[in-house]
Amino acid sequence: MEKLDLDIPLASVTLKGDLIVPENATGIVIFSHGSGSSRFSSRNKMVAELIQQHHIGTFLFDLLTEEEDETNENRFNIDLLSDRLIATTQWLMDQESTKALPIGYFGASTGVASALRAAAHFKEKIKAVVSRGGRPDLAISDLPHVTAPTLLIVGSLDTPVISMNKMAYNTLEAPKEMKIVEAATHLFEEPGKLQEVADLAIDWYKKYLTK
Repeated sequence: MEKLDLDIPLASVTLKGDLIVPENATGIVIFSHGSGSSRFSSRNKMVAELIQQHHIGTFLFDLLTEEEDETNENRFNIDLLSDRLIATTQWLMDQESTKALPIGYFGASTGVASALRAAAHFKEKIKAVVSRGGRPDLAISDLPHVTAPTLLIVGSLDTPVISMNKMAYNTLEAPKEMKIVEAATHLFEEPGKLQEVADLAIDWYKKYLTK
């Protein structure tokens, strides 16, 4: 398994990323984390490790520099974060070691809006999107342009976010499913619930990302 700590040179900034590509990888999942989180998110790292066990690579990166992250408005600037995700995805598509691999997204919280905007931008180049406790409603105008099969996962106790996801689900025109994880709150901190999220995501990627 190849592990790389990468500097991602974009037009205006250089971002940090962690790329892990298992042997005989059949695809790669780019993570788009929520506000206030980073590539060190323990929840996303756990999901990434489980995904890697199925010969799927993972790429966790910081959408903001450390300096930018100190400004709270940047964390919720969906336009900025989406642009960063699009530029980073294009950079990964151009790298010799990853350009042949199908790409999917895993978004969490507000990061889901960026993932769906990027999926709308790249169209068929993005093969699958998974949302964990996400805010797809923040990208509502982009949802009709998403072609990637999209899975929305929400905890049953995360009531406000359920209604936001239902609205987004009804707007999506791509292949889609919405799964409610019973007895789970927004962060899926309850025992075994994050494992359920990972299992649902892996099944989705096996069906659409690596087929």
